[in-house]
Amino acid sequence: MLVGVDWGGTKIEVVAMAEDGHEHYRERVDTPRGDYAGCLTAIARLVKQAEAEVGRIERVGIGIPGSIDPETGLGKGASSTWMIGQPVEQDLREALAGRHIRAVNDADMLAASEARDGAGAGYHVVYAANFASGVGAGVAIDGRAHHGPNNNAADWGHNPLPWPMDDETPGPSCWCGLPGCIETWVSGRAFQAQYEAAAGKRLHGSQIVRLARSGDTLASALLDRYVERLARGLAVVVNTLDPDIFVLGGGMSNVAELYERLPALILRYAFATVFTTPIVRSRHGDSSGVRGAAWLWAEG
Repeated sequence: MLVGVDWGGTKIEVVAMAEDGHEHYRERVDTPRGDYAGCLTAIARLVKQAEAEVGRIERVGIGIPGSIDPETGLGKGASSTWMIGQPVEQDLREALAGRHIRAVNDADMLAASEARDGAGAGYHVVYAANFASGVGAGVAIDGRAHHGPNNNAADWGHNPLPWPMDDETPGPSCWCGLPGCIETWVSGRAFQAQYEAAAGKRLHGSQIVRLARSGDTLASALLDRYVERLARGLAVVVNTLDPDIFVLGGGMSNVAELYERLPALILRYAFATVFTTPIVRSRHGDSSGVRGAAWLWAEG
């Protein structure tokens, strides 16, 4: 039985599945935001619940909202900032009563999941980007996540927005300490903040998209700018990696306009004469990361 945990910024989820990908148990709870110890407790509780359903669990793969510093073993680069500087792997082992664990960036797990048996199955290089409260990305090569020697591969959301316009500099402040990161422009949270700043009221991203489709001038303009900014960001990925497929996850991946408009806009910015790369929605939705975490123990 393969067991995975997705420790996300908004929810923590566990799955227990067979090696053929068939799920035997799945459960999720809201993330105790700002509460590192509370997150560890929630993970331990979910694993115990899974164990009660499927039998003894010895190994757990965990997707975390950030990554592990390869030298210090401490959490880094997490939009869930309460994890930064914490001995994450050590604390997870203690919380899970000494079970064997593998902890990997959650966006890497999205890429691995979709490359293995999702929308990117059969492609050599899969680039997966997740657009939720933050922006994460991962690369999978031949079905396995690529992390890099600094455990920093594909941390695309913390590059500056490319080809910025006059009203886009220096850009919003990012939690990482730098201004104008891609995450501050194209995350679901950023899209909502842009509407709130212009309209004076806060709506969910899906509500803003519905307004745009109904002809609302402000919502339409904001959606247009969102897609164009995302195209600029992905054009840089084409110029540096040129993956075989883009797989999009997170709440904003449900916006159909992305798949209709992005190819032409990416070609406008990419250093290329053609752009034929498929851009698709993740097959496993917001549970792709937890499946990728479980697959960690199928890699040997």
